[in-house]
Order: sequence, then C-alpha cells, then structure tokens
Amino acid sequence: MLENLQELREPYLVKRKSILQELSIGSWIQIGHPSVAEIMASAGFDWLAVDLEHSAITMREAEDLIRVIDLKGVAPLVRIASNNSEQIKRVMDSGAHGVIVPMVKTVVEAERAVKAVKYPPEGERSVGLARAQGYGTRFGEYFEWQKTGSMVVVQIEHIEAVDNLQEILSVPGVDAYIVGPYDLTGSLGIPGDFEAQAYLEAIDEIQRISQKLQVPGGIHIVEPDPKALDQAVRAGNQFIAYGVDTRMLDTVCRGGLDTLKYSLKGSAS
Repeated sequence: MLENLQELREPYLVKRKSILQELSIGSWIQIGHPSVAEIMASAGFDWLAVDLEHSAITMREAEDLIRVIDLKGVAPLVRIASNNSEQIKRVMDSGAHGVIVPMVKTVVEAERAVKAVKYPPEGERSVGLARAQGYGTRFGEYFEWQKTGSMVVVQIEHIEAVDNLQEILSVPGVDAYIVGPYDLTGSLGIPGDFEAQAYLEAIDEIQRISQKLQVPGGIHIVEPDPKALDQAVRAGNQFIAYGVDTRMLDTVCRGGLDTLKYSLKGSAS
C-alpha cells in the first residue's frame, strides 16, 4: 500500500526537479473556466499559474482549475493575491504544487511565504484534510512530499527587491524567482519602458545575483511574442512565464482581423 502511494507522488517530485533544474516554460490563467485550463495544459506548458492577484477568479474556481491542470500532468501553481498565509494555505490544500508570491521586497517577506507553504517544523502552516491530502487518506504521504516537493517562487517586481535580492534568494525554501516587468519599471518611475537603461541594469543585476547563488528564475513575457520568448531563453532565463490567456485570445483575434483588413485594403486599391 505504502509503495503504491509513493509511486503515486513520484511524478510530482520528477516534475518539480525538471521545473527547477531545467528550462521550464509556463503561462498565466486569468479566465476562471476549466476549459481554458484544459486547453492550455494540453498545449505543452511545464506549469500553469492560476492568477488570483489580477483576476476575478474565486477560490472555488481556483480549485477546479488546479484540479484540471493537475490531472493533465502539468504542475499547477497559484499566483496569490498577496503574501497572505491564509490564502496560501487554502490554495495549497486545494492541490497547488506551489505559489508565486507577488511583490516580495525583503527577507522577512520571503521567510513569511515559505513558512505559509510548509508544515512545522520547517514552517507554520496549519493542517487540513482537503484535496491535496486526499481528503484525509494520504496525509502522511502529503506531509513528506511538501517538505521537498512544494515550490515557493518569489516575484521580483520592485527596485527594493533588487537591492535585497541576494538575501531574499538565500532564504531556505525559496526555490525560484520571476520578474514582474511592469511593476519593476513602475518602481523605477518608467512604467512599461522595457528599453530604459535603469530597467536593463536592474535585469542584469538580478541575473548576476541569481546565477551567483544558482537560483533558477526568469521573467514574465506578458505579450505572447515568440521572438521575445526566444530572446529570454538565449539570455539565460530558466523559469519563464509566456503570455496570459487573455492576451493570447486578444492577440490572435486582432492578428487575424488585421491581416484580413490589410488584405481587403490591398484588393480595393
């Protein structure tokens, strides 16, 4: 019986290892419908993040999305609304493999996130018997898994975080980071200017420190641009978020219509 339970969880450990030690590409979900999660999970992403910070997704919808992603063999992560231990506990109990924590700027905030994901003695998360624990049938197995299998990804999206980055990425239990480009430029007073020297210098500093500490990380390419994805990979990023479901839907619709309009304009002339 115990051997069968271990075999059941082993793919999760393999998935975590491949995500953190190799190039992994995921995406963002802001539309709270299971079909969206199923389509994106079938597309070949290594992980998918359910976004609770900038969407209208409810906790009930989040659990359904986590379930679909999980059953498709893709790692379900959740970008929580804030560094809130209660919300972290609930999404982890729903079966998330880990959390992406927004606006982590200090060591204290990084430590708080880790403690919220891990059970004692490593953390402070209280015990519940929900989907993640097999509704009580696999608590022992889950308890062992969460020690090394759960993931904590910090979002570096403020210049203060860049200034404290070495200390933040040195916190035990912080597994990876991801840059939030829009908020990072905003903290520099140049919102949305990804060509500005100050932003490029901040990115260089993030990569220098993360490579020194051998902590995997990357950036969120919000606009689904294949060339930008290729450039991000070539720049050494390992943990990359490519697009958002809403932006993918918008760009495909607009792209098709723009092509048609251009064609019709050419025919008229």
